[in-house]
Amino acid sequence: MLFLSLPFMSKAQVQDTSRVVKAMVVDGDTIPMVTLGMISISEERFKQSKRYDRQYSRLKRKVLKAYPYAKVTKELLDDYEEELAKLSSERDKNDYLDIAEAELKAEFEGEIKELTVSEGKILIKLIDRETGDTSYELIKRLKGGFSAFMWQSLAKLFGSDLKASYDPFGEDHIIERIVQEIETGALYVHPREAVTPKAQERLDRKRERKERKIRKRNGGLSTASSE
Repeated sequence: MLFLSLPFMSKAQVQDTSRVVKAMVVDGDTIPMVTLGMISISEERFKQSKRYDRQYSRLKRKVLKAYPYAKVTKELLDDYEEELAKLSSERDKNDYLDIAEAELKAEFEGEIKELTVSEGKILIKLIDRETGDTSYELIKRLKGGFSAFMWQSLAKLFGSDLKASYDPFGEDHIIERIVQEIETGALYVHPREAVTPKAQERLDRKRERKERKIRKRNGGLSTASSE
């Protein structure tokens, strides 16, 4: 019976994947000693790594310069859309968008013209990343076929496509890595506050509304108190 049961017993056993290796004892601890397999470092792989480092360094300078503009742009656009949603008539909406266009022009016109072609393209990419829309989609959603200075001037100055979208897993993966390093604090970028009184007033009101919402959710506590 024992002989007949041996095949079944062998199948029921768990396969033993353990292996015996040399070890040494250091301060009472047993440390295994394993010889690792050989690896090859080709000249081509080294060149690819150097090429990536050069791309990263070049893009990092440009992203650090463009990122603050994209953040302020997102805050302003969020406020414009929030206020626009409160208006009912098309005439009021068009008048409001004319005001928004003038504010954007006053806020960004001078500095945007100082950006290089490649910095301007990165700015358009980052605006798409921050807002979730391409510049073309933003224009279409806000005011159909209206001529928004900021978007048209960016496209004209930097030869970029307003329909170009941000691709964090493709051609923009290095930019995405840099942005994530900024957002996690690994890279520091000096924040850009609004420079015109109108834009600053708008952002202050927006932050006050956000503060009130947080206090309401926290039973009257401010953001500082809730922390």
